[in-house]
Amino acid sequence: MKRNFTIRQGALDGVEAFLAVAQRRNFRRAAVELGVTPSAVSQAVRTLEARVGAALFIRTTRSVGLTEAGERFLSRAKPAFEELIAASGAARELGQRPAGLLRLSVPRAVVPILLEPLIASFCQAYPEVQLEIAASEELIDLAAQGFDAGIRLGQFIAADMVAMPLTRPFPLVVVGSPGYLSRRKQPQRIDDLRQHACLRLRRSNGAIAPWSFVDGNKAVEAIVSGPLIASDFPTLLGAAVEGVGLAQVPEPVAAGATKAGKLIHVLKPFAPTAPGVFLYYPSRHHMMPKLRAFVDHVKNRSGARTRSHMENKQTRGRR
Repeated sequence: MKRNFTIRQGALDGVEAFLAVAQRRNFRRAAVELGVTPSAVSQAVRTLEARVGAALFIRTTRSVGLTEAGERFLSRAKPAFEELIAASGAARELGQRPAGLLRLSVPRAVVPILLEPLIASFCQAYPEVQLEIAASEELIDLAAQGFDAGIRLGQFIAADMVAMPLTRPFPLVVVGSPGYLSRRKQPQRIDDLRQHACLRLRRSNGAIAPWSFVDGNKAVEAIVSGPLIASDFPTLLGAAVEGVGLAQVPEPVAAGATKAGKLIHVLKPFAPTAPGVFLYYPSRHHMMPKLRAFVDHVKNRSGARTRSHMENKQTRGRR
């Protein structure tokens, strides 16, 4: 059976006035404390008594005392009201300076590449902020699951989010180990993947992602098959290094292994370009100081890296 609910209006109206009078035992002194007129305090208390359904004060021309109902109301209302004031103060502190728990949802592959260089410097710069990194490939609702921000590939971020680029666009590359490619003919065309073991990614919605390519100006999706399905790029990369098969991953994820000679790029002419990795969050208008501090920290670090990169290019150019 459906129940009818009503929202109580003004449940706290008059409580502050009541507490001030109960403490001072005087309406006029309570009014001075609250910065209002004695008649306003008197009216607030009368309205509260009407709502409670009992007289809370005994009033005479010489004094003000509490009734039994007033004593009971005071014993419960005073600690509750003080706790509300304390709660407001605690929330106000978080709204005025970077402090509290900052929760970020990020893919596993991003942690060593982008976040590890930032975590130490951010924690040192903002010791009152606790940074929580939840590494998951799942595309989540930030607000519903209590996250302040997330990091994702640009193509997976909803249009209503504020997105800040953390990387330049980069290619999605197909890589294989020297051992694997010594056993199989290296693919020269997209169709050659039919003869290869291709390691596949299962998306957070349950679907297995096709491999994406470009052929001239045409985007191509290839349905591939192979012995392994994983839900994140680091697992696919590790399997490729071990010679299980070919993997398609973001180029920055494979950069360390290719530089070390553990993986070789194939099908380079067909590599598509991803828009890059972005930090995203719901709104600029209600941004807490802890998130604003993190966004500014990322911007400053990114700017420093860009300046360093340009200075290195200029130095090389003068040699």
